[in-house]
Amino acid sequence: MHYFTNAHGRPTLFILNPHSGIPLYRQLQEQIRRLAASGQLEPGTPLPSIRELAVRHAINPMTVSKVYSQLESEGVLERHRGKQMTIAAKGARAAARADPAEQLQPHLDGLVLAGRQLDLSLGEVVRTLKERWEK
Repeated sequence: MHYFTNAHGRPTLFILNPHSGIPLYRQLQEQIRRLAASGQLEPGTPLPSIRELAVRHAINPMTVSKVYSQLESEGVLERHRGKQMTIAAKGARAAARADPAEQLQPHLDGLVLAGRQLDLSLGEVVRTLKERWEK
């Protein structure tokens, strides 16, 4: 896990799981988008350097570079020559206008599909989700 502080001085972290089946670049990309959309990473908040994040998570620096470049092209991040990437003012505002629950949709679709394939009841899925939420 990589901890850094956001504009409020609260610790923020990235959790990358190489065994999740979701590519690491997508995990990192989605987490940055969600943290910006929720306001936990406010405009101007610096992100760790590519090298620092790659070393901390033992991943290829090109993976981090790919994420940062993609998010920059979407307007979520801003590049500052010789300095750290930061959360973009316009990107954070645009992300904040979007419905945050909408970002959960792909994950919920996967959860529903897995629950049905495992022949679990809705109650069992909800109970399991609640247990995980409270951990």
